[in-house]
Amino acid sequence: MIHELRTYRVPEGRMPDILGRFENITFGLFDRHGIQVVGFWTKQDTNELVYICQYDDESQMNAQWEAFRADPDWLAAREETEANGPIVQEVISEILHPTSFSPLR
Repeated sequence: MIHELRTYRVPEGRMPDILGRFENITFGLFDRHGIQVVGFWTKQDTNELVYICQYDDESQMNAQWEAFRADPDWLAAREETEANGPIVQEVISEILHPTSFSPLR
């Protein structure tokens, strides 16, 4: 089991837009593609949204993201939700491998 830590740097004033997109659109698409989210957080005093996904291995992760990114419903939703400009400045993806003593494996 591996986890992916994803950090989204969000332009000033656009946090409600990215949160709305995840809540109303993205979660359904994640389910469609088997992307399992462990948790979602916002950071205090920053414009960053952080979430963790769980996968069996990196090949599963890569296949699920490839399918998600090619999904016509995602492409349409992204275009619609960014009609007034981008709602994400930068995405940082980090792969986390559990230690032998980690409670979450």
